[in-house]
Amino acid sequence: MMLEPPTATLLFVISGPSGSGKSTLCNRMLLDFKDHVRRVITCTTRAPRRGEVEGRDYYYLTHHIFKQRIAENAFYEHAQVHGQLYGTLRSEVQSQLGKGVDLLLNIDVQGADALRRAAESDVFLRQRLVTVFILPRSLEELKSRVQRRGQDSAAGIEQRLAAASDEIKQYRFYDYCIRSGTPEEDFSSLQALYKAEKLRVRLPVGAKRRLP
Repeated sequence: MMLEPPTATLLFVISGPSGSGKSTLCNRMLLDFKDHVRRVITCTTRAPRRGEVEGRDYYYLTHHIFKQRIAENAFYEHAQVHGQLYGTLRSEVQSQLGKGVDLLLNIDVQGADALRRAAESDVFLRQRLVTVFILPRSLEELKSRVQRRGQDSAAGIEQRLAAASDEIKQYRFYDYCIRSGTPEEDFSSLQALYKAEKLRVRLPVGAKRRLP
């Protein structure tokens, strides 16, 4: 009889400054590993945009309900962005991971930091959390990428670069750092990290490896 080592489900968290290519990487992961990896459905107080669906794109909450959830400690992390609230529900993450599904979360450095802090007291999360930072080769390269997208004004680009300069300093707090190259190189690195983490032997919290 063939035996297989037990593998824990994972919460793969991807961060990086705007223009680093993290959204493209996440979409590629969800496509290439569609039978194994799902996107975390997060909550927001903003109204659905055209084509968005409740429970597929976001869970849409009123400000009142969202703040109730905060008071109930229902979120692993939450933040206010441009006047709207966004958050990751504990129940959503735990439920999906408990079903044997690996999860992918594209989140900023503040959100990733909140998840790491939550994992300090949450054994379930601690055993499954894997954080990856996408590091651009330079701010000049990042500026070129943002300019090519054509979505921001000159002032907006400078604001993004200023934010990126601060975000980049946080890379050392992540489990892994991918120095960005081509999209194919970046995806190859992320794919390798995912496969390696699926093979990692995860001991119970507090247990130590001992020689036989």
